Amino acid sequence: MIDMTIRGVLFDVDGTLYDYEKAEEFGLHEHLVAEELSDRFESPAEALRVWREVREEEYPRFLSGELTFAAQKAARIRRFLAQAGVVGALEVTDEAATAWFASYAVRRDAVRRAFDDAQPTLGALAGRFRLGVVSNSVTAHQRAKLEAIGLLGYFTEPLVCSQEHGAAKPAASIFLAGCQALGLAPAEVAYVGDDYEKDAVGARDAGLRAIWLDRSVSRGPGAVGAGIRVIASLTELTGL
Repeated sequence: MIDMTIRGVLFDVDGTLYDYEKAEEFGLHEHLVAEELSDRFESPAEALRVWREVREEEYPRFLSGELTFAAQKAARIRRFLAQAGVVGALEVTDEAATAWFASYAVRRDAVRRAFDDAQPTLGALAGRFRLGVVSNSVTAHQRAKLEAIGLLGYFTEPLVCSQEHGAAKPAASIFLAGCQALGLAPAEVAYVGDDYEKDAVGARDAGLRAIWLDRSVSRGPGAVGAGIRVIASLTELTGL
């Protein structure tokens, strides 16, 4: 049961409410088949590993302000195609790289969905708590995503995203902006996310009630810092 002194709950999106990794895996596989690039990798798993490795290196450049949201996509495509052995990959224009990413995204988004526990949990919480979003992304992108998976209506506007806010999690300011959007003090707000450092530690250090969603049960109790509650499913938030 959520502590009744809590009056609001803020959520991360990707990996918490939205099953991004499953959609990403499907979309990449289908796109590589369509582009006749599947045989450039030893296996679909290897292609996915390379894709995610590049993403994990380039996306932080967007979060830091070094690249725009569009530019990090183009950079990812150039690097990925280079690792696939595509001749001239690093010289691909922004327009061509953006088009390649957009085609992949259509296939990814064809299967995007919320985690099974997301909508029932939000429905149960909505009558008792103010609900909001704090995400390391772009507001329009996350709003469209939440609308597509049927969750947007549960949340207070504005959604708080790093692009518009000007700082990314785990910076305290973005969590505090989320609290402000709810009209609540940090101590009255829980933050739920799947990234231990960015979400749980960041929220705790900003003065919120930190709840780490560890779906894979990857850490034992002794490996979790003080002031961080661990759940394996969003349904644990309802107290059922």
